[in-house]
Amino acid sequence: MTLLGMIRHGRTAWNNDGRMTGRADIPLTEEGRLALDGWRPPLELDGATWHVSPLLRARQTAEILSGTGIMDEDSGTSGRGLRIEARLIEMDFGAYEGRSLEDLRADPDAGMAENESRGLDFRPPGGESPRMLQQRLQPFLAELGQAGGRHIAVAHKSIIRAIFAAAYDWNMLGRPPVKLRWDQAHLFKVDATGELRPWRMNVPLRPQGETTDRETGP
Repeated sequence: MTLLGMIRHGRTAWNNDGRMTGRADIPLTEEGRLALDGWRPPLELDGATWHVSPLLRARQTAEILSGTGIMDEDSGTSGRGLRIEARLIEMDFGAYEGRSLEDLRADPDAGMAENESRGLDFRPPGGESPRMLQQRLQPFLAELGQAGGRHIAVAHKSIIRAIFAAAYDWNMLGRPPVKLRWDQAHLFKVDATGELRPWRMNVPLRPQGETTDRETGP
């Protein structure tokens, strides 16, 4: 059984403004970088292989949390266990890119109420739905499940929510089974077919150098 830890990237200027950030390649703010500095993934993920979205905000986050330089762009790896994984790229928000949820809900032409009522099939014009993300991620998850061991994926809110929804069999309507904290790690079990089960949600990052014994995985 594979253990997968999902970690969201740090804060960006668009996050601070409440703007939907899909494929726009926005860097971390200085405050976002400082908030990550000195922290490492939970001990459950010690020795894990890192898989990182190609977007800058995720790569910068992986650089800080791993304590190493990011991978070489041409080869896709640094030789230090960090790998660019294109399938972890954020959801394509299409026509909603750069707009705030508040603005979209107030815009009668956006049709947000109807769109949000679709749950997993919520889809911005010209963009992707969470169900499409799950389909995109399935081969990647199956590869991890067959590989075994421990893995960290540094990715995005929509990617983590899609994996969370699959693990809990949640249709993304109504309240989620667990309220996720976006500054913490979320741990899942993955079997050889790529099927997911929740392991531990909202696991705090640890201060650099902390070695306190704790439960270390399935």
